[in-house]
Amino acid sequence: GAAAQPALTSRPQVQRALLALTVPLETLQVVKGRMLQAMRKGLSRQTHAQANMRMLPTYICSLPDGTEKGDLLVVELCQSHVRTLRVTLSGNGNQSPEVVYKIFDMPGDIKQGKGEALFDFIAQCVCQFLAGISSPQQRLPLGFVFPFSCRQTGLDKAELISWSKGFSCSDVEGKDVVQLLQSAINKQELCHVDVVALMNDTVGTMMTCSTEGEPCEVALVVGTSTNSCFMAEAQQVEMAEKASGQMCVNTEWGYFGDDGSLSDVLTPYDQRVDQESANPGEKRFEKLVASLYLGEIVRHVLTALAAEKALFIGSSVAVLRTKDVLKTQQVLEISNNEEGMAKARSALEVLGLQPSEQDCCRVQQICRAVVSRAAVLCAAGLAAILSHMCQSRELEQMVVNVGVDSKLYRGHSRFGEILQSVTGLLAPECKATLLPSVDGTGRGAAMVTAVALRLAAQRREVEQLLAPLWLSRADLERVQALMRREMELGLGRESNADSSVRMLPTYVRGTPDGTERGEFLALDLGGTNFRVLVVRVAQDGIRMASEIYIIPTTVMQGTGEALFDHIIECIVDFQLKQNLMDQILPLGFTFSFPCQQLGLDKAVLLSWTKGFSASGCVGQDVVHLLREAAQRKQHLGLKVVAVVNDTVGTMMSCAYEDPKCEIGLIVGTGTNACYMEEMENVGTVEGEQGRMCINMEWGAFGDNGCLDDFFTNFDQLVDEKTINAGKQRFEKLISGMYLGEIVRHVLLALVEKQVLFRGKPCPKLQTRDIFQTKCLSTIETDGLALQKVRAILQDLELQASFEDSILVREVCQTVSLRAAQLCAAGLAAVVEKMRENRGLAQLAVTVGVDGTLYKMHPHFSQNLQKMLQDLAPNCTVTLLQSEDGSGKGAALVAAVACREAEP
Repeated sequence: GAAAQPALTSRPQVQRALLALTVPLETLQVVKGRMLQAMRKGLSRQTHAQANMRMLPTYICSLPDGTEKGDLLVVELCQSHVRTLRVTLSGNGNQSPEVVYKIFDMPGDIKQGKGEALFDFIAQCVCQFLAGISSPQQRLPLGFVFPFSCRQTGLDKAELISWSKGFSCSDVEGKDVVQLLQSAINKQELCHVDVVALMNDTVGTMMTCSTEGEPCEVALVVGTSTNSCFMAEAQQVEMAEKASGQMCVNTEWGYFGDDGSLSDVLTPYDQRVDQESANPGEKRFEKLVASLYLGEIVRHVLTALAAEKALFIGSSVAVLRTKDVLKTQQVLEISNNEEGMAKARSALEVLGLQPSEQDCCRVQQICRAVVSRAAVLCAAGLAAILSHMCQSRELEQMVVNVGVDSKLYRGHSRFGEILQSVTGLLAPECKATLLPSVDGTGRGAAMVTAVALRLAAQRREVEQLLAPLWLSRADLERVQALMRREMELGLGRESNADSSVRMLPTYVRGTPDGTERGEFLALDLGGTNFRVLVVRVAQDGIRMASEIYIIPTTVMQGTGEALFDHIIECIVDFQLKQNLMDQILPLGFTFSFPCQQLGLDKAVLLSWTKGFSASGCVGQDVVHLLREAAQRKQHLGLKVVAVVNDTVGTMMSCAYEDPKCEIGLIVGTGTNACYMEEMENVGTVEGEQGRMCINMEWGAFGDNGCLDDFFTNFDQLVDEKTINAGKQRFEKLISGMYLGEIVRHVLLALVEKQVLFRGKPCPKLQTRDIFQTKCLSTIETDGLALQKVRAILQDLELQASFEDSILVREVCQTVSLRAAQLCAAGLAAVVEKMRENRGLAQLAVTVGVDGTLYKMHPHFSQNLQKMLQDLAPNCTVTLLQSEDGSGKGAALVAAVACREAEP
């Protein structure tokens, strides 16, 4: 008959019917777009209430990783029976779990009876099942498959929204079905059975199709009814309270189109199927694709064509007016190529029709058209989900596995082929592999339960490990009090040597008042690069020109003479370029190494840091070394008036913008602070009048053991490997040079506890400094898709899953939050001391801040500010970011000194 087909379909009525059932690609694109809109509407808190597709959060936040093991119970409520299973997972990648199950037929009256009776019956089934299998009396976690639409607020909390599928038990809608089942189980005295998780069949399908290393992130069920679910970025699931990681969303896509968005696909046949259904106007998408309805759609097409005398001429067709005389199973058999014609003939003859060869051929074409339409509409829905996932993960291309559980998919070879190819056309950016599910409901429910238990156990491990890094309010108040005590010791003439905080006088006696004028030179030496600047201070503000010069390693580590000669050569070069050779300008020198100041222009180098080791400098006055080099180089126009460190420079440059700025703070590679102290409190310098800026050198706070309680073993491990073990202890808890290393050690501990990277050894994590502090800043950026976190970790050769990425982010947040809070405790001690010094009830003060950690980290400054408010409630502290503190600041110190020296 195949060869003669074209002639057979020439009946215009049949052609019209087939055309009505064909959805062209352009229309499918439109349907996909509307499905995307419907999904967004369901996900958003604003529009969720009006949405047809409910997009319900399932609280399943993780896929199986293959390490799950143990005995799990599953109970599944089905159309006419209850199925109970025991699934034993061996933790070997979940290959072939051992499954024992039993089916209990449900008495007919239970579906419409009291809710209590239904749950009692389910609990009795569990009880009988357990009696029949030997089960050790340990706790048995149970997963409950409940295929009705629920409002979940947790994995084990779910209120029934509405019954369907012929169920209508009283007293259940709006109640927590997990609670109802647990109470019924407790009545049976099965006190060792805990209901851990509730899910629908769609989620189960996704979970069984996930195998080790190959997660399945989307599932599609097309059976009597239809639904889909997928792993969404948790921050997009606004109806759930969880903001990081992923969460599986149950789309409830059967309701798509209830608002009229499928009107250009619906045919008169679909309208009749809908009118005759139990729920007219509802679940319009489901009625186009689910197997419950396909037989009915075909029946209405045949009825219409028979009435138009295009089919079954001479037969009585009254039988076609009876609901459900054609089953979907028959439609599938007729659609299949080989024996389809014979199946068509026998199905029609059973109904008492006498079909011709042509009739059988036309019926086969109609059946195929209806099944194909179901497949292409499913493809449009699947394409919408895939495109949504791809966009929300900010990917250009996505590879994903899709679990499919479907009578249509299994019973009809073409259905799967059409689904796959049309999805590819509609979502070309996604490469989807369809995986047929094996017992999605039973095994899948066991997987959901096992994953929930694994996550709960991991959470306990993680919290235990991170607990030492969490500081309470009382801890921080203690740090604040210790800092205050060390400050007092450091300021005292007798006690200075006992303090870990040096409290070095800087001889800077005032901050800019805005009357400073003139041209100044500035030098900034604090690392491998060194800058020379000319700074012009005028009524309308500050203008600067500068040049960066490199200090070769040989010079950094050679003799002091060579180092200072090199610096003078750079100054001469700069003055020539700027036409400044004939002027003698006051010069401010930012020298960011620990110094003992003996005057504004006298600073004795205490020790080199940052890779410098020039000989003959430690114990010498650096201004004197600079002046000597100038004489050697015959450069006589040099007038050094001030030497400052970068913290003081930061304070001065911010004080020029804001006169209330009397504190400088640096949180970058290292950390330090300075502030204006009353002269009467500075025991190490003569004089009682006015104020002086004190360089605290607070990075060394705790070097005398006073902070030992706050050091975790992670901090010990980091400290042991530094070039100055036991020194700069406070700095090692806070500054950018060390945070990445702390994180690395925490991650190593998590791997060892088998909580991270599935416990697989990570040789790359053993490498020192592989985890830069800038990684922390990137990973903690708000709204950064987890895919990006994974990519950062993959660049470090760490094969991270989504859960791993969430955990790494949590570790970064913990370490950086602690740093910000400790910094706040130190700063709180400073502002409170200033407030008390001045006898004020309320102090308003500004802190000039510099440093890459403070500037680049997305949350450091907010966390610092929040904690500071808590610890120093009587101080209003404004944090002002410094622009070029070290250069401009040194010039301003020189400018203030010149202003004060004027007669």
